[in-house]
Amino acid sequence: MIEVRDLKKSFGAQPILDGVSFQIEHGESVVIIGRSGGGKSVLLKHIIGLLQPDSGAVLIDDENIVGMNERQLLRVRGKFGMVFQGAALFDSMTVAENVAFAFRRQKKMTEGEIAKRVAFALELVDLPGTQNKNPAELSGGMRKRVGLARAIIYQPQILLYDEPTTGLDPIVSDSIDKLIIRVRDHLKVTSVVVTHDMRSASRVGTHVLMLHDKKIYANCTPESLFASQDPIVRQFIDGVADPQEVQF
Repeated sequence: MIEVRDLKKSFGAQPILDGVSFQIEHGESVVIIGRSGGGKSVLLKHIIGLLQPDSGAVLIDDENIVGMNERQLLRVRGKFGMVFQGAALFDSMTVAENVAFAFRRQKKMTEGEIAKRVAFALELVDLPGTQNKNPAELSGGMRKRVGLARAIIYQPQILLYDEPTTGLDPIVSDSIDKLIIRVRDHLKVTSVVVTHDMRSASRVGTHVLMLHDKKIYANCTPESLFASQDPIVRQFIDGVADPQEVQF
């Protein structure tokens, strides 16, 4: 469903991605891990066409989106839902207005149809009856759920998550992981999750891609990753700093 071929991207003189290649099949739940500043979010933005590479290809259902104009990209982006790191809610809008934001702008559905879709999305993320609440009344975990409801209301084929459990305690993080799995299985979507959370990676991923030194260093199942004795993989999983990089 998603194929990245020899993707290269630099910002000025600083290379970020240098020959990244992988495939994601329909219905997979793929986790992208790697060090901060290592290019994970940059890679995610290439998948949805928010960034254009210096070279390489990004294929969505066998269609190369590199070089597409904005109208062509909008058509392809209709296959995607995006859950942002900070939920990215509009504080001046209610939960229902946030979830249905794009529907109201398009003006293609009646208010009754929109209300039904909003209710379904909120039910799926365990937030029934919260339509009239404001984001300021919600906890961090609830805001993440509203962000997920907004992504799934359009019934996308692919869901992208950018650090979905950042800033959450372990119990709330576990509930978000379970929601990601529930949405994947209920809506039959392909999921791509960028995360630093190793517990989350082990729970939600059917496959793991590890970015290291601007390339895909590991491409395997979570079980294989966590059983690996490769020193670079182990250092990241165990969260051990390189003594040579520590400066005082």
